[in-house]
Formats: sequence, C-alpha cells, structure tokens
Amino acid sequence: MAQVSIADGELVIEVEGIDKVLAFKSRLAIPLHHVRGATADPGITHERKGVHAPGALVRGIIVAGTFHHDGERVFWDVRNPANAIVIELEHHSYRRVVIGVDDPAPTVTAIHAALDRDP
Repeated sequence: MAQVSIADGELVIEVEGIDKVLAFKSRLAIPLHHVRGATADPGITHERKGVHAPGALVRGIIVAGTFHHDGERVFWDVRNPANAIVIELEHHSYRRVVIGVDDPAPTVTAIHAALDRDP
C-alpha cells in the first residue's frame, strides 16, 4: 500500500511497510509537471508486467518494484487490485506508477485537482 500527497509542486508517494523492501523503494517525489493524469484501474493487475528488476512478483499476492515492459519502466506497488490507481507520467524515468491506495477515487480526484492548479 502507498500513501499519496501533494506538496510544493510534487506528487509524493510513500511506500509503506514491507512493500518498501519488496519494491526496493520507499518514496517517489514526482514534479507535478511530469504527471499527465491518474485513473482508478482494478484491471491493470491482469496486464503483463514485464521483467522485474529490482522487485517482487508473487501472483495474487503482491506486485512491487520496477518492471520493464515494451521499453518502458513502470513502478508497481499493488496488493489488492480493487485499490489500484495508475499515474501516467511524461519526461520522467518511469512511464507509469501503479500503486494500491486506501481510497482510489478520492486519490485520483486529488491528483487531478492538483494538476488543474499547477501552472
């Protein structure tokens, strides 16, 4: 699970618990001008992930870490597909960030509200 916050022109993702170890990352700070948008997408976990390096993939339990698929880097931290959101990025080392959050709809709404305020 991850916590999302927005401060000082950045989207901040804090990876929680043992997921920090499995994902090899505890925090992502992404400038808002690199964020294209966000969607709640429980079906995303059925997509091919590619090669994980570094990271963990235990089907049906957790997807965590950096995955390489079709020439793109994607960061994952999802345990429960129902809580998955996808954050699309541009001009960043990751193409997408796919994370599980406590409440997907309000998180996506908050991200879009921050993008609307960002100059």
